[in-house]
Amino acid sequence: MLKVHFAPNSRAGRIVWLLEELGVPYEVNYLSFSPADLKSEEHRARHPLGRVPVLEDGQITIFESGAITEYILERYENGGLKPEVSDSSYPSYLQWFHYCEGMVMPPVNTIVVQTLLLPPDRQDPIVRDQAKRLLVKVLLPLEEELKKGPYFIGDFSAVDIMLGHACYMSNRLGCISDDMVNMKKYLALIEDRPAFKKAIAM
Repeated sequence: MLKVHFAPNSRAGRIVWLLEELGVPYEVNYLSFSPADLKSEEHRARHPLGRVPVLEDGQITIFESGAITEYILERYENGGLKPEVSDSSYPSYLQWFHYCEGMVMPPVNTIVVQTLLLPPDRQDPIVRDQAKRLLVKVLLPLEEELKKGPYFIGDFSAVDIMLGHACYMSNRLGCISDDMVNMKKYLALIEDRPAFKKAIAM
């Protein structure tokens, strides 16, 4: 059975969400979001930087949420969450799938560090505010894309697991304003999915 090494409020939520959507059996190894667990020798043997998620599949260990998502879709269940290469939506699928980690998550990471992870005396409000402005800027193309339909490439797909989770985090950080009406509608759809609710509640 697949094992997900998981810490709350992290990208590991994407993997639980995906497995729930697909109905693929899995077990979870719960880790606290602390050096005691994540930086332990045991966990560093799974991930050299001591991060989550990590997926174990028998003798295979793989990390990075995007890579894990692709692995599950190819080795286990697709569930219609990834279009065929010949499908007209495939280029958009690739673009928005990778837009998540390439564009959205870097400023999210900076904001989290500058508001939650660093002690107040080490936080830099200039760096934090720059990251917030950048995050709003990179979210604007998503707002525009969602004018075309409720999800990013038509029907719900793995893009929505990657970007949907990132948008959810961006909203929690106060970077999706009420003016982004398409994003707000999108988030309401995402947050209403039973699989998402289970992953976020863990």
